[in-house]
Amino acid sequence: MAAAEASFDIVSKVNRQEVDNALNQAAKEVGTRFDFRGVGASIAWSGERAVEIRANSEERAKAVLEVFKEKLVRRGVSLKVLDAADPRPSGKEFRMAVGLKEGISQDDARRLAKIIRDEGPKGVRVQAQGDELRVFSKKKDELQAVQALLRGKDLDIALQFVNYR
Repeated sequence: MAAAEASFDIVSKVNRQEVDNALNQAAKEVGTRFDFRGVGASIAWSGERAVEIRANSEERAKAVLEVFKEKLVRRGVSLKVLDAADPRPSGKEFRMAVGLKEGISQDDARRLAKIIRDEGPKGVRVQAQGDELRVFSKKKDELQAVQALLRGKDLDIALQFVNYR
């Protein structure tokens, strides 16, 4: 690799602390809001990468999800990290599993690499490294052009650009 090459990594990470803060704020609001009284509405962590929402109706479960989304947006967390299932009945309540998507899948990595190859500057190389991508170029402005290109695309994953060197 030439010493003059610059690079950055494309990653998809979740700021767990911000998600936790948003979840705590949503739980507090659900506990105090008048329209959630007596409907058994709750939101809590379910393992490392998932949140569980419970309520006595499908509509109330979806309303709790909306409160959670609002808190995430306020804390600067992309809603693209959420993978919400439909509410499903469980006994007398409805439960909704909301997963947190992290990392770039092989399919997404291939799709991103193709976008960069087809639409990005010619001097740019892309290399997959586990669940992230590294982008190389001799010119820093080409790397910035790649970032601008990807920011302009409507992708279904939250991307961050890190390790710019």
